[in-house]
Amino acid sequence: MECAAESHSPDANPEADSALQRAHSSSSAVKRALQLIQLDDSDCRLEAAREIRRLTKSSQRCRRQLAQAVNPLVAMLRAGSPDSHEAALLALLNLAVKDEQNKINIVEAGALEPIISFLKSEDLNLQEYATASMLTLSASTINKPIISASGAIPLLVEILRNGSPQAKADAVMALSNLSTHPNNLHVILETEPVPSIVHLLKSCKKHSKTAEKCSALIESLVGFDEGRTALISEEGGVLAVVEVLENGSLQSREHAVGALLTMCQSDRCKYREPILREGVIPGLLELTVQGTPKSQSKAQMLLQLLRDSPYPRSELQPDTLENIVCNIISQIDGDEQSGKAKKMLAEMVQVSMEQSLRHLQQRALVCTPTDLPIATFTSEVSSKRLF
Repeated sequence: MECAAESHSPDANPEADSALQRAHSSSSAVKRALQLIQLDDSDCRLEAAREIRRLTKSSQRCRRQLAQAVNPLVAMLRAGSPDSHEAALLALLNLAVKDEQNKINIVEAGALEPIISFLKSEDLNLQEYATASMLTLSASTINKPIISASGAIPLLVEILRNGSPQAKADAVMALSNLSTHPNNLHVILETEPVPSIVHLLKSCKKHSKTAEKCSALIESLVGFDEGRTALISEEGGVLAVVEVLENGSLQSREHAVGALLTMCQSDRCKYREPILREGVIPGLLELTVQGTPKSQSKAQMLLQLLRDSPYPRSELQPDTLENIVCNIISQIDGDEQSGKAKKMLAEMVQVSMEQSLRHLQQRALVCTPTDLPIATFTSEVSSKRLF
């Protein structure tokens, strides 16, 4: 036949043929999985759920093609054996990753009720998978108020207290997602989550996504008096935030300085000393020259509030950042901390001078275009773990 002859011609592309074969194989597997998941036979459904999980692990196209499987998979969550519960939950989790419509459809199909029951399960694996599912589903703006109304938030906080390390990390990320819906913050505050968030923040790596979400959640919660009181009352609470400000990722440091600034702006007399006591000045100085634009601005505002007087000085003593910091340093107890702050100030001035010089040089060379690299930072809100 003509097509057979064409496939053996010298100009045939083996890579294209292989890709075509994989596409045909994937399409056949999708059709078979959709057929099996509709059958009444529990063994067939279990096989289908496991196949759907496999197909959707790394293929966005398969997630779209298998969207029809959402309802029968949710039905599997409500009935059957623990094996079928786990297989269906993992299949739904993979279907939801990076697919907004599947996230919405899963919740609309009634998945929250069984998933919430799994959050209370003594089976730690099932509890962990349910927490990961909540993390992924909570990334959808439409789902946030529905998840809150379902009663999931207290259970997520309980997992944050007593769950496995992975479940705790997923729980705090889910809570951080839910906190971006304004009405949910009050619900989260009522569960008194701050001690557990601080404990997790102390134990995780400061550059991790977990630290970023802990810091973001703390920044949101300290916007309320209950949140500020809880953080200041928790042993090492403010210190944990300061440590993120010093050693966290750029985004984490932005959240950390935002949290401390919010506290100081709410009641400077109450929070100034506890913040200063944890040695925040060196980290703030570094942020003024090396942080994101928001971090730099917030760090300078916080330095203004931390000095002896938050108001501008006279014309004889200009209200420069250097003068603000010198004023703070003069009040710090302890030679070691004061010396470190002075060193950081000297380095800050040096970096500032170097940046000004580079700016002048660039202006002088304005007629000679150059390509300047621009750093970009992205943040993924949904779970990157695929099962």
